[in-house]
Amino acid sequence: RLMPGMSLRLEPLPGLERGTRLHVRGPNVMLGYLMPDAPGILNTPPDGEYDTGDIVEVDENGYICIIGRVRRFARIAGEMVSLSAVEELAARTWPAHAHGGTALPNEGHGEQVVLATDNPDANRQTLQEEARRSGISELIVPHKVVVVAAIPLLGSGKTDYTRLDEMVAESLGATAAAAEEV
Repeated sequence: RLMPGMSLRLEPLPGLERGTRLHVRGPNVMLGYLMPDAPGILNTPPDGEYDTGDIVEVDENGYICIIGRVRRFARIAGEMVSLSAVEELAARTWPAHAHGGTALPNEGHGEQVVLATDNPDANRQTLQEEARRSGISELIVPHKVVVVAAIPLLGSGKTDYTRLDEMVAESLGATAAAAEEV
């Protein structure tokens, strides 16, 4: 629950079935950011309200349950697709391997979901079959599957999504360049 003196605002996100985006304000919320391109100038949150970037559900007693992060969703055809759900589908399909989902721009269609995996035999068709068998929406099936030597990890053991995004972009860029040469 929120600490005394704090307030929240919940912002619905179109295409998201569960949860809302959490904004908070209160005496313990930071005053703003100092940006390297404007030294000494405080960049304050609009109206003193901080956008946490969290997708939450709040129950009738005021308990807040974080169910995801905005940046861990992709917008596809007006729907919000959980990248964690994409990873769960891959883990269900190939439990002995590591996987990471990411979203890349898709001209005219918002974003496309790409699954990075260390499974050399991974393919989109197998994921589609598992989704159908499990009754999972086809939106969860990634647009592309990229095989990597290893999913990058942070010191904490969690996936390094910044590095993963770079690896996927590099891989797809190399694939597109090779296709253009043919």
